[in-house]
Amino acid sequence: MKAIENILKDRSGEKCELCGATDELAVYQVEPSDGSAEQSILLCDTCRSLVANPMENVNHWHCLNDTMWSPEPAVQAMAYRILKQISSEGWPQDMLDMLYLDPSVQEWADAGLEEGNQPEVRDSNGTLLEEGDSVSIIKDLPVKGAGFTAKQGTTVKNIRMVFDDPTHIQGRVNGTMIYLKTEFLKKL
Repeated sequence: MKAIENILKDRSGEKCELCGATDELAVYQVEPSDGSAEQSILLCDTCRSLVANPMENVNHWHCLNDTMWSPEPAVQAMAYRILKQISSEGWPQDMLDMLYLDPSVQEWADAGLEEGNQPEVRDSNGTLLEEGDSVSIIKDLPVKGAGFTAKQGTTVKNIRMVFDDPTHIQGRVNGTMIYLKTEFLKKL
């Protein structure tokens, strides 16, 4: 493990590969991992403590705006996973929309997300909803702060999951990305 730590310190310039901090650095395996330096990153104590529950301090992850562009696949995969888990905050979704991952890195990043037990998201009829599905709104819904009403029968395509809340999804209505309660939706 000491050899991997030295490789990562050289690679990162002895800085946390997510936030750039220089204190209390340690090796973190990006699962699923074979234990190699290529599938590990160097993290500070703060990032290590927040990786399991990124919503605990969402503002800490603004640092990913820079590090998501790292040439290291392990850093890219970790940044993607964290942004995906906190995407319900709004600004992380904008960063995810800009992020391009090589297909093999995308597969690895998604595999790590699947390991966590994400709650099932179901529509008003109990039908399982998945990322990218299309749904129909079953009741007129006033949209707070946007100044319009999402009308009954409106189709919302390519929905996004809100990972910390199985009762909501994100979708674009009238050109605006909004949160919708699943109890007012029907899968198409």
